[in-house]
Amino acid sequence: MTMAAALRRSTAAVATVLMLALPAGAQEIAESHLKAARAAISALGTTAEFDNILPQAAQALKNELINKNPDMVQLISQTVDQKALDLASRRGDLEREAATIYAKVFSEQELNEIATFYNGAAGKKLLQDGNIAFRELTQAAGIWQRGLARDLAQQVGEELNLKAQPQTGSSGQQPAPAAQPNANQ
Repeated sequence: MTMAAALRRSTAAVATVLMLALPAGAQEIAESHLKAARAAISALGTTAEFDNILPQAAQALKNELINKNPDMVQLISQTVDQKALDLASRRGDLEREAATIYAKVFSEQELNEIATFYNGAAGKKLLQDGNIAFRELTQAAGIWQRGLARDLAQQVGEELNLKAQPQTGSSGQQPAPAAQPNANQ
């Protein structure tokens, strides 16, 4: 495969990823609504996880091209870096699409309230430490679940034993108690 063909194939893959960020024929949304959506997205850091798409695509392209043409390392690196920089301005396309999506889902007032909360101290703390609290809550819920299951099994076993015992008959012998569920589950 020639270098040009490899470049076209890699460029097509990069273009596919970047095209996902293009606006999809949005319905008319007021500019103030989009502004509120952009503020909420910024406060939440919603699109930050996509910041590495272009650098990763550029690095993957460099690796592929250099692997096939090791004698052109410098030219490939410079060319890919320059073209990636030229495409960096398209990052705004994703921000516009994200704002449109949020504006379709949330009212302007809701977006303003979201931005206000997440730009405040409590919102920033929630974004920073919310995962820690959720992880600890998940651990606590697991302990609670096991205790609840244990107590349920124990109480049901005791109740079944009581109800399964027939009245003492003429022989004076009582039957063996009903099997008790394993309370350690």
